[in-house]
Amino acid sequence: MAVPTPLHSDGSIALALAVVGSSTAPLVLLDGDLNVIAASASFFTAFQIDPAGAVGESFLGLGDGEWNLPRLRSLLTATLSGAADVDAYEMDLKSKRLGGARCLLLNAHLLAYGDGSEVRMLLGMSDVTDAKASEKLKDDLLREKAILLQEVQHRVANSLQIIASVILQSARKSQSDETRTYLTDAHSRVMSVAALQQQLAVSHLGEVVLKPYFDQLCVSVAASMIRDHDQLSLHVDCDDSVVGADISVSLGLIVTELVINSLKHAFPGGRKGLITVSYTAHGPNWTLAVADDGVGMPKDAESATPGLGTSIVEALAKQLNARVQVIGGHPGTTVSIVHSQISAVDADAMTGGQAV
Repeated sequence: MAVPTPLHSDGSIALALAVVGSSTAPLVLLDGDLNVIAASASFFTAFQIDPAGAVGESFLGLGDGEWNLPRLRSLLTATLSGAADVDAYEMDLKSKRLGGARCLLLNAHLLAYGDGSEVRMLLGMSDVTDAKASEKLKDDLLREKAILLQEVQHRVANSLQIIASVILQSARKSQSDETRTYLTDAHSRVMSVAALQQQLAVSHLGEVVLKPYFDQLCVSVAASMIRDHDQLSLHVDCDDSVVGADISVSLGLIVTELVINSLKHAFPGGRKGLITVSYTAHGPNWTLAVADDGVGMPKDAESATPGLGTSIVEALAKQLNARVQVIGGHPGTTVSIVHSQISAVDADAMTGGQAV
């Protein structure tokens, strides 16, 4: 509730009236009956009111009666009684004389004379119509930009899928096993980016939910590289993590490379198997892993020259400030990309993992 400000003398009253009259912001001094005692020149100018006929008249009757609003009357009356405050109250003032509706912010402060016999209220207002219009225009532009961005992402995803389809058709027609392998790998890599674009197209914040992204990614890879889905299958075990688009690109490419590597090397001779893609995060620490139950790492793996896929994974992990860890299972192999605030040396000592 507003605290009354006492005015102790006629000099103080005259000073108050002078302050009101000269204010550059619209101000109106009202008595206990909501009649106008004084108002600033800026008030009369802003709302096109004749000052000669305003003093002594009811504030609610000024102009063409546009101020005579039941809600405003109730608020001002409650403020005069000390039962309420009017602080940044937003209202629409509708007036043909002013060219339509104006959006105002009102502030009312109760004033009291020293003997308490006279009650006065100072009513200030600011016209925020232009500011509100500017804010709406900005919001509209941002919304339009978001829609256009989603449309671009959707079209990019469609274009990438078309390119991937052409690559896959070329792979199937190729008579060379080596060429067919290269084209199939290229198809999977293009589809990993296409899957990301589809996720971005439905995202409103430029962020990607990893679970559906990895699901879609594995479906695409499986469609191009697994002939018998009863023989080999892909499974995604991911928490509800959400990451930025730039990070999701790197994670998606890593998953693609590791899954391709497992499909090519872990299950020779028609061996059955399962590949699991998992992701867990705890605060800033996270682990992305691709595990298979295949034949495991060859004995001479450490001396072998890294292939393109391995080089891509290492480069992407470095870009993410993460390390690559390979652990042989019985059976199978697990390749993990680990992002941790613990140093890589300490982490290797604790896990016994093999960095590649």
